[in-house]
Amino acid sequence: MFTVIMAGGSGTRFWPASRERLPKQFLKITSSRTMLEDTLERMRSVVDDPARTYIVVNRIHEQLTRDLIRGAGYQVLAEPLGRNTAACIGLAATHISRVDPDAPILVLPSDHHIARPDEFAAVLRAAAEAARDQAIITIGATPTRPETGYGYIEMGEKIEAGMPCFKVSRFVEKPDSEAAGRYLASSKFLWNCGIFGFTAGTILAEIKSCKPELFAGLERIDASIGTSDYRAVVEQVYLSLESISIDYAVIEKTRLPLLVFPGDFGWSDVGSWQAVYELGAGSYDEAQNLVAGDAASIDSDGNLVQSTGGRLVALLGVEGLVVIDTADALLVARMDRSQDVKLVTQLIKRNKRDDLC
Repeated sequence: MFTVIMAGGSGTRFWPASRERLPKQFLKITSSRTMLEDTLERMRSVVDDPARTYIVVNRIHEQLTRDLIRGAGYQVLAEPLGRNTAACIGLAATHISRVDPDAPILVLPSDHHIARPDEFAAVLRAAAEAARDQAIITIGATPTRPETGYGYIEMGEKIEAGMPCFKVSRFVEKPDSEAAGRYLASSKFLWNCGIFGFTAGTILAEIKSCKPELFAGLERIDASIGTSDYRAVVEQVYLSLESISIDYAVIEKTRLPLLVFPGDFGWSDVGSWQAVYELGAGSYDEAQNLVAGDAASIDSDGNLVQSTGGRLVALLGVEGLVVIDTADALLVARMDRSQDVKLVTQLIKRNKRDDLC
């Protein structure tokens, strides 16, 4: 079995703590370790050989990643530029196919939170076994609220594959609040975790069928592996690749068996500062503030404060705010607007303040 950790994201929703050169997966957001380290540790109980874990990163984060995992034995693959998950997964599968094209691969993001890792590992093991039989597997989390920020998977016919799983009836984009409420009430829908299982042989064959131009590029890369031309070939191929997710490129087009394994393992994609606040519920003060760093509050309720800028942050008579203070930038936002922080980074870029991005 292999693991592929997708760690190429830019993390714009966590500005100003995250930057292009230090995105979310390299931050200590939900524990004393970076999110990438948490993901690697979580997967050790599923794939215990580090040499069978591939971390795919953007080239500008390659050295940062190697420094973080120094001596651990993990494989690091660097993309010259982001081309979404189809290219990322295809690159990893191309390397893995040279080792064992028939072994299951579990593909997952590097920056998610799992509250119950043992339950998560059990679901992944069952999913990996099902992936051996020329199937494509995805993982769905049991919804706990009518969430509009996640995609959904509708469950079809029930199947027994080590544990109960379901044929995928359909994928649903992020719904409005009314639809999300219906999905929650129906008990037929799961949150789409963006986690997949298949063999290298299976996914490369499906890429060839569904996205032949991507497959052609991967063939060129494959021919260069182990040669002095490899880095230049990857660079050249990536310049011409379409930026497309594996969902749109393959998963929603495949004619292979497509199964979803449900799980109640406390999943969150940690997609905003509000999500960080909600995950920190056990550390709230008496006024329901979540505070880290040098900060003080008076008559202030339900705020998230992170102060790393070397100065005191004081709150007086405010509620429902996100306040993130770093050495060179300060963010103050309403908690319910924290999904829109990426708009700030877009504004900064338009104003040519690339030093702050």
